[in-house]
Amino acid sequence: MHRLTRRSVSAILRTGGGARYRNSAAPISCSVPIFDSVGESESRSRWYSVLLPERSDTFKSLNQVQHLKFLGKRYESTSAASDASATPPAERYEYQAEVSRLMDLIVNSLYSNKEVFLRELISNASDALDKLRFLSVTQPDLLKEAVDLDIRIQTDKENGIVTITDTGIGMTQQELVDCLGTIAQSGTAKFLKALKDSKDVGGDNNLIGQFGVGFYSAFLVCDRVVVSTKSPKSDKQYVWEGEANASSYTIREETDPEKLLPRGTRLTLHLKRDDKGFAHPERIQKLVKNYSQFVSFPIYTWQEKGFTKEVEVDEDPAETKKDGQDEQSEKKKTKTVVEKYWDWELTNETQPIWLRNPKEVTTEEYNEFYKKTFNEYLDPLASSHFTTEGEVEFRSILYVPAIAPMGKDDIVNPKTKNIRLYVKRVFISDDFDGELFPRYLSFVKGVVDSNDLPLNVSREILQESRIVRIMRKRLVRKAFDMILGISMSENKDDYDRFWENFGKHLKLGCIEDRENHKRIAPLLRFLSSQSVDELISLDEYVENMKPEQKDIYYMAADSVTSARNTPFLERLLEKDLEVLFLVDPIDEVAIQNLKAYKEKNFVDISKEDLDLGDKNEEKDKEIKQEFGQTCDWIKKHLGDKVASVQISNRLSSSPCVLVSGKFGWSANMERLMKAQSAGDTSSLDFMRGRRVFEINPGHPIIRNLNAACKSNPNDEDAQKAIDLLYDAALVSSGFTVSIPSFFSLAVLRSYSHFFSLIGCASI
Repeated sequence: MHRLTRRSVSAILRTGGGARYRNSAAPISCSVPIFDSVGESESRSRWYSVLLPERSDTFKSLNQVQHLKFLGKRYESTSAASDASATPPAERYEYQAEVSRLMDLIVNSLYSNKEVFLRELISNASDALDKLRFLSVTQPDLLKEAVDLDIRIQTDKENGIVTITDTGIGMTQQELVDCLGTIAQSGTAKFLKALKDSKDVGGDNNLIGQFGVGFYSAFLVCDRVVVSTKSPKSDKQYVWEGEANASSYTIREETDPEKLLPRGTRLTLHLKRDDKGFAHPERIQKLVKNYSQFVSFPIYTWQEKGFTKEVEVDEDPAETKKDGQDEQSEKKKTKTVVEKYWDWELTNETQPIWLRNPKEVTTEEYNEFYKKTFNEYLDPLASSHFTTEGEVEFRSILYVPAIAPMGKDDIVNPKTKNIRLYVKRVFISDDFDGELFPRYLSFVKGVVDSNDLPLNVSREILQESRIVRIMRKRLVRKAFDMILGISMSENKDDYDRFWENFGKHLKLGCIEDRENHKRIAPLLRFLSSQSVDELISLDEYVENMKPEQKDIYYMAADSVTSARNTPFLERLLEKDLEVLFLVDPIDEVAIQNLKAYKEKNFVDISKEDLDLGDKNEEKDKEIKQEFGQTCDWIKKHLGDKVASVQISNRLSSSPCVLVSGKFGWSANMERLMKAQSAGDTSSLDFMRGRRVFEINPGHPIIRNLNAACKSNPNDEDAQKAIDLLYDAALVSSGFTVSIPSFFSLAVLRSYSHFFSLIGCASI
C-alpha cells in the first residue's frame, strides 16, 4: 500500500484531482485516519484505505479536505494519548487446574516404579514420628499416651489390603484439608519453615518430606485410600477417604470404638486388582529392607512364623499286638510338627553405621554391614568411611570387593547397582549411569547419604548439577586412596588379588580419565624383561632405571614368550635395560594414553627412531656409506612392501627386523584390530603404519648380501634370500603373514645354494 505525502496531495488537488495518475497501472491507495464525526475524533480514530479516482471532486466538502492534512501521519486518539501515563490497574487471576487430570499426572508421570509407594508412605510416617519427638521437647504433654514410636505394616492377602500405622503426631481436621486436600503442599516443608522462622529452636535435618506429593503415590497401586488419624492436639479422630481418578474427597469423624487410635495415623490401602501382589507379607518385607532399611524408627511387619514341637501319634491297637511290643514298654510314638502363628517382626534391624563416628566402628562391624547390604560372603579387601563437609555435605562408606562378580566379564558396564544412594537414610536409587562413579570404578561398592542432593520430584533421578560433579570428584578421590592403601599394605597378596580381579578396570581408566592419570599410574602393574614371574609397578621400574636412561621402554606382544623372543630386545638386554611386557590386549592403548610417568616418556621398542643413548655419528656415517647401496638395492626389490630400508641400532644376533612407523599401529595393535574386523580388513589399511626394514650390518647374512649387491645385483639367489629375510622379519616382528612361503620345505631347499654360499644353515 503506497503512502502519499502532504505535498503530493496538494499537487493532486491543484491539477484537477489526480489527472497525473490517470493512466497508472494500479490505483494508488493510502491509509488515513478519517473520523466519523467531530465528536468521535476526540475519542477514537479509524484507518481507511482511500482510493484516489480520476476526478478531483472526490473531496466534496471542505471538512474532508481539511482531514487530508493528516495524510502520511499516524495519530493516536487524544484520550489514549492523554491516558498513556495513567495505565489502568491490571486484574489478578489464580491459575486453575482440572484436579482429576492433575492427580493423574502426579500419580502416573512422576514415578517410574510402582513399588516406591511404600517408600514414600513410610517416609511420611517417619516424618510424623520425628515431628512428635521434636515437639515433645517443649510440649511433654504430647507424649502423655504411653505409646512406642514405631511403624507397623499389616497385610491382608485375600482382600488385597495393606495397612500402615504410625504413632506419630497425627493430624487435625484442618491439617487433613491442608496436607492431603491441597496438592503439592508439603506438611514437612511447612513445619521446617516454621522452625526456621523461630528464633528459639533449630531445624531438624532428619525430616524427609520435600515436595508434598509423596502421599499420592499410593494411588499407583490403590483404588481407594482411607486415612484415619488422631492428633494429641484434638479430642476427635478423623477419617479422610479418597479414590483414584476422583476430584473430591471426604472427611468424617471416627465413631467406631474399635478403630480409635491413642495417637498417630493409620493408612488403609485398598489395592487394585493387578497390584494385589503387594499384599503378600514377604514382598512388603523385601520392599522395606530395600528402601527403608535405615529409617531411624523401628518398622514392624506382620509375618507368619512357626515353631517345632513333638506330638503323640495315635496307634491302632491291633497293629500294636501284631508287632509284639512289650506291654511294659509304654513309650508312645511321636512326630515333629510345625506350629504356625502370626506375630510382629522387626524388619529394619541393620543400623546405618555411616552416621556413627568412624573411630567407634570396628572392622568386624564394617565387614558385617558390607555382607548384609550387598549380599556378599567374603570380607572386603578394604573400606573407607568418611564425611565430607563444606560446599557439599554427605557421608559415605566405600568398599573394594575381594573378588569380581561371577559371570560378569563386561568391565565397561556402568550399571552395576554397586553404589546405593540414600537421602536422609531413605534409599533413592542404585541405578546410575556414571553420575557418581566412572565406569572403570564400577566395581567399587558402597553407600552415599546426603541431605541436599538435587533430585527430581519422584526422588528417583539424580539430576546433573555442580553438586553432583563435586561429589563425584570426592568419591573418586577416596576410592583411589583406598586402593592405594591396599597397594602399600604389608600383605602383598591383597594387592595381587585386587590386580587379578580389577586390574583391567584401572587400565580402562588410563583411556577414559585423563584427569586422574597421576592417581592411576602408581597402581598399574606389569611384567618386565627382568621380572618375568612377578609384577612390578612403574615406581619400581623408575628406581631400577640406568643413570643414562631417559625413557621407559615397553614391548607389546600376545604373550610373555613372544615378548622374550622378539629380536627388538637384543641390544636392550645387552645394555641391561629393563623393558615392560604388555601382554594384555588393553595394555598398549592404556600406556599410549598415559604418554609419560614422572617425566619419563613411554617408548615402544618395536617402532622406528629408537634412541638407546649410544649414538656414534662417525661410526654411523661409515656404516651408511658401506651399506647404503645395499639398502637401496633391497628397497628396490621389496618395492611398496616397506617404506624404507635402514641400518638398525637395536639388533645384535638377528639379521633383520621389521619395525613399525612412529605414528601408526604397532604389529601387536594391527594383529588385534584384524582379529576384530570380522574378515574384512580393507577398512583398516588407512591406520596401518609404515613399515621400515632394518638390517644388522654385523650379521654374516647381511654382509654376504652386501657383497652380492656390489658384485652381481641381479643374482636370483640373493633376491630370493631378500624375500626370505622379509618373510622371516614379518613373523619375528609380530606381523601376520597371509602366505608364509618360507615355511615351505620346497622353498627352503631352493635357497640351499644361497645358504651354502654364506656358510649358514638357517637364519
